[in-house]
Amino acid sequence: MTSALSASDAAIGLLLTHVIPAFSVQYPQIELDLAAQGALVDITAQGFDAGIRLIEDVPQDMVAVPLGGPLTFVTVAAGAYLADHPPVQHPQDLQQHQCIRQRLPSGKRYRWEYQRQGESLEMDVPGTLTLDSNALMAQAAISGLGIAYLPLPYASAGLANGQLVELLAEWRVQSAGIALWFPPNRHQSMALRLFIDALKTYLPYYS
Repeated sequence: MTSALSASDAAIGLLLTHVIPAFSVQYPQIELDLAAQGALVDITAQGFDAGIRLIEDVPQDMVAVPLGGPLTFVTVAAGAYLADHPPVQHPQDLQQHQCIRQRLPSGKRYRWEYQRQGESLEMDVPGTLTLDSNALMAQAAISGLGIAYLPLPYASAGLANGQLVELLAEWRVQSAGIALWFPPNRHQSMALRLFIDALKTYLPYYS
């Protein structure tokens, strides 16, 4: 049995850490074919059983199965970068910094989002480096190239070992999290049904 899924690199990173090790032990006969794709694709036309993306990116005509709860976004930088630049006490202070910007699959740059006590901001931050991968953005921040805005799972290791420092913690925002999605009225294979059960069991909640 095989299950083929299209997912963002962020989603596949979560699966490799939290789901696939246990799933592979429990169901060694099931093959998983995971394609890391930044852009949304027609999963039916490309032969995938399902896709995994942020819930807000799932096409509205698809069946979505939420996984793992909310996903927190954090603003981080290396201590060496911060030592040589002005302090960041408010999101507007980012305008005086090198920010590691993100290119979305649509081609647009992602606007950083902040919320605190009813105040909301959405910013096109300045910077000379733009990437389309959360993993590469985390690496660039650790290398001292600027400030990055990342899903918490990508920053957690760097924060834990001191390679990264969180900024603007009181301004954190959450997305609805990730979801597995597939076309309505489409037969689900046994492999996919078992994998969905494993996702619900093993994916942690990020807060």
